[in-house]
Amino acid sequence: MSASALFSNYARSGLEFDRGEGIWLVSKDGRRFLDCGSGIAVNALGHSHPHLVAALKEQAEKLWHVSNLHVVTGQETLGKRLAEATFADKAFFCNSGAEAMEASIKLARRYHYDRGEPERFHILTFEGAFHGRTLGTIAAGGQAKYLEGFGPKAPGFDQIKAGDLEAVKAAIGPQTAAIALEPVQGEGGIREIPVDFLRGLRKLCDETGTLLILDEIQSGVGRTGKFFAHEWAGISPDIMAVAKGIGGGFPMGVCLATEEVAKSFAPGTHGTTFGGNPLAMAVGNAVLDVVLADGFLEQIQSRGLSFKQKLASLVDSHPALFEEVRGKGLMLGLKCKIAPADFVAAAREHELLAVPAGDNVVRIMPPLTITEEEIGEAISRMEKAAADLESKLTVEGAAK
Repeated sequence: MSASALFSNYARSGLEFDRGEGIWLVSKDGRRFLDCGSGIAVNALGHSHPHLVAALKEQAEKLWHVSNLHVVTGQETLGKRLAEATFADKAFFCNSGAEAMEASIKLARRYHYDRGEPERFHILTFEGAFHGRTLGTIAAGGQAKYLEGFGPKAPGFDQIKAGDLEAVKAAIGPQTAAIALEPVQGEGGIREIPVDFLRGLRKLCDETGTLLILDEIQSGVGRTGKFFAHEWAGISPDIMAVAKGIGGGFPMGVCLATEEVAKSFAPGTHGTTFGGNPLAMAVGNAVLDVVLADGFLEQIQSRGLSFKQKLASLVDSHPALFEEVRGKGLMLGLKCKIAPADFVAAAREHELLAVPAGDNVVRIMPPLTITEEEIGEAISRMEKAAADLESKLTVEGAAK
């Protein structure tokens, strides 16, 4: 086989998939893999969902792209539906989570600029966060491993430890434009931000005129059993970044905001070439047809509870490998005592896909359409992977 012509920035598994069916991915050599990664929380409704496929085919036969210099009907429809289902009044459509966060950051800064406060451009973020791979969003995340080698960190981002409200109070100053965080840190290891802390942040923002930005790129669109994870805390942000599940596998993102904040994006202040294209809007509307249907979110809650309980039994059965189960709904994590990549590799040998994360965690994020039977099958495969690893540890221990 000749050398790949692709950049080498991905540590690929070597698996090559030919097609997908619901929760299953079929490799080119015919093996069927149970997908508990969903393309990193992207394939919210699984693979080749018939309603999404039909919507994309229908739109593809009519119109693929028009400039945002013109009205895009699908944007108007999807924007209105998102506004009706969330805190937001306005939507800006883009192509990815990083772009949605970039728009959120720019909007917060522009909001204060328009109010005669140009010095308020700092964004307060939290340790363990991940907000994207652009120069702006790696600065917002603040993690050294993503910043290394790319020159000076973009200014205006201050990181503190999540959960310490007094530290947040001390960090807010005349330079602070916004506080940005994920209600559940995904890349950081399925770490839920406490409800009381989220409520405290909302109160602080109200008291200081600071905007609250929520990054629901990974935790949104039903992933935790609510349409968006912040709903569990009973709060609303001023700005929210959304992507991944909203496109059901098609590249799209959206920045949502209140009317008061959104008006700072006047004509010419921000834009995108492909964002909000008719294909993406057709799929996005189809995703909402399913996710917002009666009973769908409640089903995620019940399936998520079932999966979490079964994962807890897995932890109990393999104390040498695992410490705890984290998460809510179908955004779950296994805190490991071994390298999470080792368990991911072992699970792959039993044709189950999972995703490693920070804080020594394996993410379990199947399509939201997973059935009880498929949950049982996933646990069975994880049990086999765990048994393999324990046998390996026993042999290595004896060799020492």
